[in-house]
Amino acid sequence: MNLPKRSAAAFILISLAACGPGGKPPAGAPGGPGGAMPPPEVEVVSIVKGTATLTQDLPGRLQAWRTAEVRARVDGIVEKRLFTEGSDVKAGATLFQIDARTFREARDAAAAEVEAARLVVERYRPLVEARAVSRQEFDAAEARLKQAQAALASAELDLENTRVPAPISGRIDRALVTEGALVNRNGATHMATIEQIDPIYVNFTQPGADVLRLKAALQSGKLERSASAQVELVLEDGSAYPHPGRLLFASQTVDPSTGAVGMRAEFPNPKHDLLPGMFVRIRFPQAVASDAIRVPQRAVQAGPQGQFVLIVTPDGKAAPLPIGTGGMAGTDFLVTEGLKGGEQVIVEGLQKARPGAPVTLKPLNPAPSPGGKGETAPAKAGA
Repeated sequence: MNLPKRSAAAFILISLAACGPGGKPPAGAPGGPGGAMPPPEVEVVSIVKGTATLTQDLPGRLQAWRTAEVRARVDGIVEKRLFTEGSDVKAGATLFQIDARTFREARDAAAAEVEAARLVVERYRPLVEARAVSRQEFDAAEARLKQAQAALASAELDLENTRVPAPISGRIDRALVTEGALVNRNGATHMATIEQIDPIYVNFTQPGADVLRLKAALQSGKLERSASAQVELVLEDGSAYPHPGRLLFASQTVDPSTGAVGMRAEFPNPKHDLLPGMFVRIRFPQAVASDAIRVPQRAVQAGPQGQFVLIVTPDGKAAPLPIGTGGMAGTDFLVTEGLKGGEQVIVEGLQKARPGAPVTLKPLNPAPSPGGKGETAPAKAGA
């Protein structure tokens, strides 16, 4: 669009008025020297030496503390299911009712046999004393009575087993048979499963080579044996289970197929948050190291030349520092080289920090780590 000459001249004058002396933008205008972005804010920790407990994270699987399979003990037709699937049941509670009519008749017949045999024995007893009946006949009558009593006990047991009880207390899974199903004792028909999951087991393995290296470090005096038997559990989503557990045992043999040592831990499970079959990670103490340097795991980065951290130099600028790590202490890396103590390591704000650029320090307040003493200390703001 063509502007009139007078309008064009007015537009130029307004533009020049918006500028400072010499036609430059005012000092406070965006993009000018006065509008430069301030140094990025980062959270740092001050590295200190101390005692740390070496931990190791190993994969494991949860297993019920006790498992009982509910199986048929007699042959018959299932009449009723007397529990709610997925509910908690008490030991001895009736879970299924099998048709008992045949077994009741057998019990009554066996009771009649016992009564008949008992009458024979009672009739023979005075006759034996009068020598009207031989001792042999009397002994045979007594034997028949005992056989009849044994048959009655078996018949009563079969009748009792038509009520299928819960062998243990716990949470029962889904029913594997329905009303009208034929079950039998010879095949021991599997009818349901009950599991106790409070407490709950965790089965895991440790590589045999790691066991040997740990023993060598303990024998050489580089590490001290940890006196704690407490272990932690890390769920599949990375969150920590709130209840600590205890290590029950470590196998004394190495599995030839995997080269690993089997281990088991036990955890309380009051809310039944842990379920059998879940995959978890176990974090357990191995040894104690003195004069150890720890750094939060999220502060360690990896590059083409290896691992490094960003530290804050005395003049307040970020700078990369190569390090070496060897093992874990809770969620922290144990540093074997690179850090000497006293450095300020950037933990949060790594994406904003640029090597050689100034940064603004903010102290980090990390959550207490269970890996032992000697944790990295938060830096003082403005240090």
